[in-house]
Amino acid sequence: MGAPEKLGLILTGGGARVAYQVGVLKAIAEFFPQCTRNPFPVICGTSSGSLNAAALAVHSPSLHRGVRYLLEVWTQSHANLVYRTDFVGVLKKSMQWILGLILSSIGINKLKKIALLDNTPMAGLLKAVLPYEKIQKNIDAGNLHALSITALAYGSGCSVTFYQGAKSVVPWTRAHRVGIPTRIAAEHLLASSAIPLIFPAVFIDHEYFGDGSMRQVAPISAALHLGATRLLIIGFGQGQTRQLSPADIVSYPSLAQIFGHVMDSIFLDGMAVDLERLQRVNRTIEMLAEDSRQKINMRHIDVLVIEPSQSIEEIAQRHVMSLPWTIRFLLRGMGVMRRSGANLASYLLFEKSFCCEMIELGYQDALKKRQEIYAFINQRDEASQGCSQ
Repeated sequence: MGAPEKLGLILTGGGARVAYQVGVLKAIAEFFPQCTRNPFPVICGTSSGSLNAAALAVHSPSLHRGVRYLLEVWTQSHANLVYRTDFVGVLKKSMQWILGLILSSIGINKLKKIALLDNTPMAGLLKAVLPYEKIQKNIDAGNLHALSITALAYGSGCSVTFYQGAKSVVPWTRAHRVGIPTRIAAEHLLASSAIPLIFPAVFIDHEYFGDGSMRQVAPISAALHLGATRLLIIGFGQGQTRQLSPADIVSYPSLAQIFGHVMDSIFLDGMAVDLERLQRVNRTIEMLAEDSRQKINMRHIDVLVIEPSQSIEEIAQRHVMSLPWTIRFLLRGMGVMRRSGANLASYLLFEKSFCCEMIELGYQDALKKRQEIYAFINQRDEASQGCSQ
């Protein structure tokens, strides 16, 4: 008899955009009774998606409780809970940024943690909001098989997946990526969420780590190493492409527009490429006879992807003025306040109005796929859809 089916949930990164994931999860919770426990034995989080992943893992005995917790966090979100928005804090980081560039240009690198924004509030929040010790208790109780948080090791350049799971999960080493068992804590979430240049790197053990979406060439791989046999991915794709105006076409791109595309390449491209690779492997496996499949020890991996049906850039444009005035002033010179710069703003818009609209979009998108999502989750052989004691 083969190993039981394990449904994996992959929550990608994207700064404030990950509020969309909470809307999708809200809809999924409504598809099942209040007593339903976590339907995702394997949960993988990257970048700001790591907070959502960790919260679900902590509350895995109750899907509804975990989703309610996330709704409480994201519907009350403000930028000053994530990074300093006061005048002194913004000015200090700006001066450090400029001084750091000057010193680096002449070969002096004495300033540490140079970044555009000070994410000290997020560090405190992550330490206070979740009882991380419950992760292991939930694993021992069978409510969770494994949780992973991915970050980039700046020194080695490896994509490191920190995981906490059942004893059957073993570490792995692949080209430029490794899986390391550990006790997931706030510093892993903070490191995974450290957007390059914007937030400072985080020191863990013997190395500095940054945003997990960087160099994550195989974002699906971790879930498979952790034992997932099917995957639900809540990502971001490109959404609907907005119509360009003549001014957009003839104008030289602003720094915000360029940086926005850089951010998209970090957060979106890796997953798109890995999905294409998985689909090619699936098609190849389908053409093989059953005995040939057994010999190569490969199996078809069912995947369901949920992505925004609307342009996140356009949504961000409607809410960019809700950013604190200090942040608007800091980013205005980069062109963030222009329509073409809203893409960059969407990663930093940890404001209630933007987050609530993203939650609603995720909720509506999931409702439109209700039957497909419900059938996909209910394919599982395990009895975890029942009520926990």
